[in-house]
This record gives sequence, structure tokens and C-alpha cells, in this order.
Amino acid sequence: MQNKKIVAIVLGVMCFALTCGICIQVRTVEGTNSAVSNDYEENNLRAEVLRYKERYDNKVKDLEKAESELEKERESATQNDTALEEKEKEITEGNKIIGLSEVTGSGVIVTLSDSKKDVNSSLDPSMLLVHDTDVLSVINELKNAGAEAISINDQRLVTTSGIICGGNIIEINGEKVGAPFEIKAIGLPEQLAALDRPNGYLDILRGWSVGAKLEKSNNITIPKYTGTFTYEYAREVE
Repeated sequence: MQNKKIVAIVLGVMCFALTCGICIQVRTVEGTNSAVSNDYEENNLRAEVLRYKERYDNKVKDLEKAESELEKERESATQNDTALEEKEKEITEGNKIIGLSEVTGSGVIVTLSDSKKDVNSSLDPSMLLVHDTDVLSVINELKNAGAEAISINDQRLVTTSGIICGGNIIEINGEKVGAPFEIKAIGLPEQLAALDRPNGYLDILRGWSVGAKLEKSNNITIPKYTGTFTYEYAREVE
């Protein structure tokens, strides 16, 4: 009788241990399947993004090739025709002014970066970050100083460009860019460098521990605007 009780107890313990082992195994398998599923979805999403980027890059290359061929055709068509040559010069100059052509020249490069201080060291952590208003203030000062062409992280600024805050990033021409912000401006370097004066805006940013650096350069290249201009309401005066 005693032996039967011992056997029953042993069997009960073994069944309990087996049940626990099965439960643990099921949870482990479920967790593994979930992780595999998440990794699979993430890999698919990454592959899809890469495919769209490849298509975009191919379209850009096709557009650049078409523009190059159009330029050659225009040059060929204007040869030995003074009137057409003048029109071609007007188009070229107009594209340079509105931002539809790549330009190079002397100017300054301004770099704005978030503070390296611990956010917990400030009563207002937002003061340690570069905001869209900071970028706009620098852009306005450069324009007032005679900048002829400006870009932010290689996004060319044109008349329709928007600079909008979007959380911890800034949207420029609809493209999301993050700090550090490299602002290139072509113009008279000595005049543009007035931005970095005592009590000027860059000086104020440094007072907030935000990174603000300005350097002159004789060889700045600013890319052309790759977007499109759409005028729905403006009409030419006849």
C-alpha cells in the first residue's frame, strides 16, 4: 500500500514536470515564430524600400540623360543663329537664377548641430536642439547678405521651398533631413561671413550650447533643384 502511494506521488511529479516542459516549449516556439515573422516582415519592408529607391535613382538618371540630350540639341539648334543664341543665354541665366542648374563659386558653409550636452542638464531640453526657426533665421541672414544660391544638406532652396519642422527632423522641399544641417551659400564670402559676428545669431546659438560653425570657401558647389514648379494662380500680365 505504501509502495503504491510512493509510485503515485512520483508519477504525479513526473506528469507535472512534463506539463511544465511542454508549456515552456510551446511558449518558446511561439516566441521564435513571432521573432521570425517580425524579421521576415522587416526584411520585406527593407527590400521594398530599396526597390523604390532603385526605381527613383533610375528615373533621376533617365531625367539627367534627357536633359543632357536636350541641352545638346539646343546648342546645335542655336549655332550660327545670333537671335537663338541670345535666347539660349537667357534660358541658361534664368535657370541659374531660379535654381534649375548646378552652380559653383565662393561663399560660406554654415554647420548647425544639436548640443552634445546631456538633455537632463537643461531645464528646457528643446533649447539644445536645432529647430526649423534656427535654420530659417540663418537662411534669411544669408539672403540679406547677398547670397545668390543656398542649399541645406544638398537640397537647393528656390522660391517655393518650404522649411518645416517634423519632430526631430526638418522637411525641406518635401524631403526629410536631420541634424547636422550643412548650409552652403554662394556669394561674397566676407559679406556672408558677417553672420558670424558678436551677438549675431550663430553667437546666440552657441550661447545655448548648440553647435554653430561658419567657414569660408572658394570652391562651393550647390546642386540644382530637382523638384517641379507649379503655378496655378499666377498669370502673366499682357
